[in-house]
Amino acid sequence: MKLSQFKFKLPEELVALEPPHRVFNNDDGTVEKVYHRDECRLMVVHRKSQTIDMHEKDADGNATDRFLTFRNLIDYFDEGDVMILNDTKVFPARLFGTKEKTDAKIEVFLLRELNEELRLWDVLVEPARKIRIGNKLFFDEDGPMVAEVIDNTTSRGRTLRFLYDCDHEDFKRELFSLGSAPLPRYIINKREATADDMENFQTIYAKNEGAVTAPASGLHFSRELMKRLEIRGIEFSFITVHCGLGCFDPIEVEDLTKHKMSSEQMMVSGEACKIANEAKVAGRHICAVGVSTLRATETAVGTDGMLKEYNGWTNKFIFPPYDFGLVDSLITNFYHPESTMLMATAAFGGYDLVMEAYKMAVDNGYQFGCYGDAVLILDD
Repeated sequence: MKLSQFKFKLPEELVALEPPHRVFNNDDGTVEKVYHRDECRLMVVHRKSQTIDMHEKDADGNATDRFLTFRNLIDYFDEGDVMILNDTKVFPARLFGTKEKTDAKIEVFLLRELNEELRLWDVLVEPARKIRIGNKLFFDEDGPMVAEVIDNTTSRGRTLRFLYDCDHEDFKRELFSLGSAPLPRYIINKREATADDMENFQTIYAKNEGAVTAPASGLHFSRELMKRLEIRGIEFSFITVHCGLGCFDPIEVEDLTKHKMSSEQMMVSGEACKIANEAKVAGRHICAVGVSTLRATETAVGTDGMLKEYNGWTNKFIFPPYDFGLVDSLITNFYHPESTMLMATAAFGGYDLVMEAYKMAVDNGYQFGCYGDAVLILDD
């Protein structure tokens, strides 16, 4: 397929800058926001019947005027069904420092630690033209955190050596205390990250640290909803995909077969395989929560349709047409035009049906992006 087939007009006001929340005005004049991550809207796409649901139904099965919310997810799954979730944990990757001598403000985006002993990190810097090998960056006026640029890796990429003499755990604790939630650029360009974002931009089941962006479809799960799903008999299979920035890289070729995704580290345990494969053999539904999970399961699935243990990297790029080997349902968000996440969604649900769902989402004011609304694609 071609890049231009994934263009559509997305009004700026439909890009969510915060999760679903309610605003309360306190007696002292302060304003308080209470976030409800499972109150986003949910659109349900049925790929076999080629139908799309946006509204709740009454006792007679007739659509009401009430939009489906993510809490309605439980109505579409039964005992023994499995949800595969990405338990990666986001760390506060965006830091701001100053360049020595000039005091120019520099954004440093941590990507991954290269060497624990030497305190080497792979980072992106902005503005990159000001940062050269040998420059020193200061991150806290009154603190000891200093980094030296020791290599250029890409046009914006640098290798930093942090000059901080202490044990590794203390170093990371100090480094992360200086950072903020690594919200996507389309949010940061509109507002600054807040203390709330470090909680909101993290799934409630996050466990294994290493992501620099959230597996956004998992952000909708609240503890209450997880407990309700568990009581219903739905099982959870946890894998780890350390989400990177590759999903945000602009595609610069019209022919999608020529686009190369950046690699992400992933791990699929034997326990995760056991839960998913037993459900597969039993004919139960298996749902991937998010495109990162979908890419990982397609990386680790065997020719027999069973999930295999895996510890490595994936750069799998999914776009239509594509034959899926493991899952039969998908939870994802509504994403931007020409994004790799939209392409994977279209591959799973069918290009025409998914693009129709996106048109309906725009026409009905659904919210897009990592803090936006969700879509559930079912094989019925």
